Amino acid sequence: MKFTLYIFSCLFFSAILTVTAQDTPARWTLEACVSYAMDNNISIKQSMLDQESADISESEAIGNYLPSLNANASNSWNSGLTQNVTTGVLENQVVRNFSLNATAGVTLFDGLRNLKTFQRAKLEQLASQYSLQMMKDDIALFVANAYLEILVNKQQLELLVEQNEVTKEQLELTQKTVEVGTAPEGDLLEIQATNADEQQQIIVAENNLRISKISLAQTLLIKDYQNFDIADDEYDVPVTDIMSKTPEEIIEKSKQERYEVQVAKQQVELAGKDVEITRSEFYPSLNGFVNYNTRETDRARGAGLGPLGFVEQLWRNDGLAYGVQLNIPIFNGFATRNSVKRAEVNVKRAEFQLEQAELDLEANVYQAYVDAQGASKSYEAAQKAVESQQLAFEYAQERFNVGVSNAFELSQSKFRLTNAENRLINAKYDFIFNIKVLELFFGIRVVEY
Repeated sequence: MKFTLYIFSCLFFSAILTVTAQDTPARWTLEACVSYAMDNNISIKQSMLDQESADISESEAIGNYLPSLNANASNSWNSGLTQNVTTGVLENQVVRNFSLNATAGVTLFDGLRNLKTFQRAKLEQLASQYSLQMMKDDIALFVANAYLEILVNKQQLELLVEQNEVTKEQLELTQKTVEVGTAPEGDLLEIQATNADEQQQIIVAENNLRISKISLAQTLLIKDYQNFDIADDEYDVPVTDIMSKTPEEIIEKSKQERYEVQVAKQQVELAGKDVEITRSEFYPSLNGFVNYNTRETDRARGAGLGPLGFVEQLWRNDGLAYGVQLNIPIFNGFATRNSVKRAEVNVKRAEFQLEQAELDLEANVYQAYVDAQGASKSYEAAQKAVESQQLAFEYAQERFNVGVSNAFELSQSKFRLTNAENRLINAKYDFIFNIKVLELFFGIRVVEY
């Protein structure tokens, strides 16, 4: 079955999951597959890391409002001509000096840079949340497509096996009629050829089913391919009013519900905030500070006097400094101006990306709408074709049973019926998938997670 995945086809290479065989259920439901993807998909995990990074950015922005506190201590030995710290006189000596220094600072004004940085961090958090939800929706749709392909291959195999059972019954009946001389041997040869052809189709269908299972299992990184299987659920065409919506209604809804546009809008907001942050560098900054310092030495106070005790010297020699510092940007070689211009260019780029995202969304909605309409018509036509071919086959079988037609005509009628039923299976699940794509644009997820 051929499905249209639009922008989701590239996600095959990113749908890497980590799972061990003993953790897997015997038969996976669609909900189980999607749920496991939500927990283990690497692309989703990477989006979660982006969210964690945004949380860190918020923490950093909050930290900019808090005072800074730094301390340092040093213990050094000086030899030769150096200052006597007790007398202030230069002497040839060997002396040890200890110093302790602590400074606290706080930003009083920085051109609102801290405020803008905090606002940007909140926008970054929101953008990362939108990106994570968009990734989850895309992965869910990809998994659903792989799951439906297995269902198609399963039902086609069941159909071929069922049809072959009918052929075997006809083969047995024809064998008996040929033996008694009421049917020509050509009828027997024709049905034998049909049986052989159907056996070959069954082998091909079994291979297709096996490949589709392996494909989904590899997506989930399940190594036990032989035992991997999905639940034998029957999915009917969902009852939905999505087809009654106009493309314009779906587009308007998708701009609110789909995350592609929301992410692009947040990128515009982020770029605008970057401009504001860069412009803050034009403004003066005002910082307050408090400094405490003290020192100690092993130098004697004078003849016959040893140095004071360590703690006593620290108390006697300490000092305190405090004040404010004003920094005024005057000229920096146009660096700030060029940074602002570069940030403004990024705003325009983000605006173009938003416009492109909206255009892409409209195009994807129209494509999904047309595909869903076409799939609906194909499904209805396939249903009518099966009904007609079923009646034709029953009529051909009756004619064959009474000897009016030969086995070739019966075989051809049955071949047409089998093809019609295969097309119906394809059309049904193609229609289901296209409905799910269209519903996703309207804000209805494939499954809840």
